[in-house]
Amino acid sequence: MPVINRIADYAEEMKTWRRWLHRNPELKFDCHKTAAFVVERLREFGVDEIHEGIATSGVVAVINGQGDGPTIGLRADMDALPIFEESGVDYSSETEGNMHACGHDGHTTMLLGAAKYLAETRRFKGRAVLIFQPAEEDGGGAGVMVEEGVMERFGLARVFALHNAPNIPVGHFHSTPGPIMAAVDEFEITFKGRGGHAAMPEDTVDPIPAVAALAQALPTVVSRNVSAIDDIVLSVTSIHAGKALNVVPETAFIGGTVRCFSPEVRDVAESRIRALAEGQAAAFGVEAQIIYRRDYPPTINDADQAEFALSVARAVAGEAAVVGDAPKQMGSEDFAYMLERTPGAYLFLGQGDGPVCHHPAYDFNDEISPIGASFFAQIVERAQPL
Repeated sequence: MPVINRIADYAEEMKTWRRWLHRNPELKFDCHKTAAFVVERLREFGVDEIHEGIATSGVVAVINGQGDGPTIGLRADMDALPIFEESGVDYSSETEGNMHACGHDGHTTMLLGAAKYLAETRRFKGRAVLIFQPAEEDGGGAGVMVEEGVMERFGLARVFALHNAPNIPVGHFHSTPGPIMAAVDEFEITFKGRGGHAAMPEDTVDPIPAVAALAQALPTVVSRNVSAIDDIVLSVTSIHAGKALNVVPETAFIGGTVRCFSPEVRDVAESRIRALAEGQAAAFGVEAQIIYRRDYPPTINDADQAEFALSVARAVAGEAAVVGDAPKQMGSEDFAYMLERTPGAYLFLGQGDGPVCHHPAYDFNDEISPIGASFFAQIVERAQPL
């Protein structure tokens, strides 16, 4: 596997970085300690510019190449998850209840490895802009960075990102032109009735039958309102009402998520969920309070940039280790906001068998850090060659 030799020399150093990051997980936009660690490394590498405090704790580094040329962006996410770690590794989280359960410690490490190499060699034209982003898991940090003008401020012509992938062979790349990850929306519906004694339900307006009916009706959004050839997942993930067994509750709650790729399907889903909730409220004589949030948009790879990124992946990993027509996934990713503004691509990098992301026993595989760093570095060198 042709990892760049110079980056291979950083392997142990990168492992040290990654494990420090793993011991010090931070959530959402509160990635200040992580950002300080990143900035300290970037200063050691001698990058040309460091911009801090974007989207609260985001960092952008600029590395100038040799001669005029375009500007290319590389992005890594930095935040962790509110999960109690059960990996058993000797560098486990030192912040109880938080852990790097999705490998963002590894993503940050791979981009730092690329930064060190690019700052040292500068075998490219134009500029490389390295984006260290908070709040991917919750908060849409990429969207905040976009709204704060990162894409225009640094003049990005294209942008790329990687995500580790458990249970894909080590060092294998998967991606595809077009949609690769779904949009995600959330719904929260509260039915309000009139509570009272369970022995005298005729004196109450019970919200529980409305919730039960809606839970049964919601799957028809997928089976009866959307074409079978359109991709959509609607999941009810929370139902709760009352605490005492002898009390009819005042309110009952139901919530969940919708994942799809098409704006038209997204519109249908929201419209039908609202209509079904209002209909059940009317049928059972309760009030419906409906919250429907459109969160991350679909992650859509630019066709040309995806093909370019896949060609770089083949140069790094070999033809047999690259899948260029990987099936799209119903998970979501806020890198989508950057791809809405700037052509680019998102790829998965296999890290071998093991617990999946968001599992309390998950751990990033340090073996793939030099591979990911080499991919990032070659993206720059091949996009903007001397």
